[in-house]
Amino acid sequence: MIYEHKLKQYVDEASIRKDEPMNRHTSFKVGGLADYFITPKDKEELGKLVKFCNKENINYCILGNGSNVLVSDNGYRGIIIHIGPNFSNINIKDDIIVAESGILLGKLALKASASSLSGLEFAAGIPGSLGGAVFMNAGAYEGEISDVLISVTAMNANGDIVIFERDELKFGYRYSIFQDNNYIVLEAKIKLSHGEKELIEAKIKDFNNRRRDKQPLEFPSAGSTFKRPNGYFAAKLIETAGLKGFKLGGAMVSDKHCGFVINKDKASALDIYNICKYVEKEVYEKLGVNLELEVSLLGDFEIEDNMQ
Repeated sequence: MIYEHKLKQYVDEASIRKDEPMNRHTSFKVGGLADYFITPKDKEELGKLVKFCNKENINYCILGNGSNVLVSDNGYRGIIIHIGPNFSNINIKDDIIVAESGILLGKLALKASASSLSGLEFAAGIPGSLGGAVFMNAGAYEGEISDVLISVTAMNANGDIVIFERDELKFGYRYSIFQDNNYIVLEAKIKLSHGEKELIEAKIKDFNNRRRDKQPLEFPSAGSTFKRPNGYFAAKLIETAGLKGFKLGGAMVSDKHCGFVINKDKASALDIYNICKYVEKEVYEKLGVNLELEVSLLGDFEIEDNMQ
């Protein structure tokens, strides 16, 4: 790449991976090569990298734990910036948690539980990172990350640090302002409530048991594949449309939970994409309801005409 030699001026060479297989970094276990996969060591390095990408007009994408993204078989032309373990510090004082965006939600929930703090039990089984959770207002079991947020620290395209109060983030169902303003979530301040440790742990255990019983956790997936349509449940619509267990290539609509599209047998990203589009088409034609992907698409996808 023409800009490869310049990257090393801004990022430690050890943080740079060239032609990185994205199936190593997504919960679907699919995806082609990213031109570059970079894991900044700290906020300063991240800021330099973001400013460089914007100055040079280089495509880049922020990736957390890769649990809600489908990467094309053709990979990604540009730079994947990975916000992971280097951004996972956490500080707990009284009922307030300040945590960096790379920490996994499960770990965060367990840290809260260990401090007898309640409010994050719903997040214990969500496989994403805190940054991804804020970005999409992740939730489960009638809880959402927006319920416990006080403020979020983020970085803009110039590498500047900006603090958003909760009310400025325009949270909605699987939505936050970060989906529109392209800021990078760095840190979140969370307010919880004191509780009994044993009860908090029991609630986490109950939620995790429910997940194991009802969800196809034994197969690669991105969790709930479709957003919940207003007034409906996606899984029920898909089952009513007769698509339970429907297969296309190596991808399948789970016969355990129809809201999950799974990588059943060495699926390609295109298999998963095409089965999602087929489900959307069938549900609309049979039931008149539009389904919308909850999973983010990264890279270029082509729709195959022959989907049987």
